Amino acid sequence: MPAINHLVAGGLLFSLILALAAFILGLQANQRYKQLYRQYDYFMRGKDAETLEDYFVDLQSHVERLEEEKENIKDMLRIVNRNIRASFQKFGIVKYNAFGGMGGNMSFAIAMLDYTNTGFVINSVHSREGCFLYIKDVDVGTTGVELGAEEKLALEQALGYREKEQ
Repeated sequence: MPAINHLVAGGLLFSLILALAAFILGLQANQRYKQLYRQYDYFMRGKDAETLEDYFVDLQSHVERLEEEKENIKDMLRIVNRNIRASFQKFGIVKYNAFGGMGGNMSFAIAMLDYTNTGFVINSVHSREGCFLYIKDVDVGTTGVELGAEEKLALEQALGYREKEQ
């Protein structure tokens, strides 16, 4: 029987060591759990003791306002783009002397076109008797009437076919 008692005592000692090791590991696990819980609690409180949920709700409403503002800006840009296309953005100007040798380059022709090359050509002829103004419509880069040499040159400048004179 002493051998059985010796085996029981050895098994009891082994069980005691195993239980002590499990107890120590349990304490370490509990300590790690408490540390993680404190970090989690701090994270969930957010700044100034707000909950993280409140923060996310505020963030979502902010994103929704930005999306709405983005759509408003898109609409405004469409309007601005439409207005820019309709405004005169191309021009050509030619100054000339309509009646050679009489007073210098007082006459001029101006072509003004929009994005689609539609607009007008104005020709101002200066003479001793007065100043005469002529306007001719331009539709998609062409006119339905004959242009004078200076008017044609101003239109070509506006269309970008010729460099503007200095």
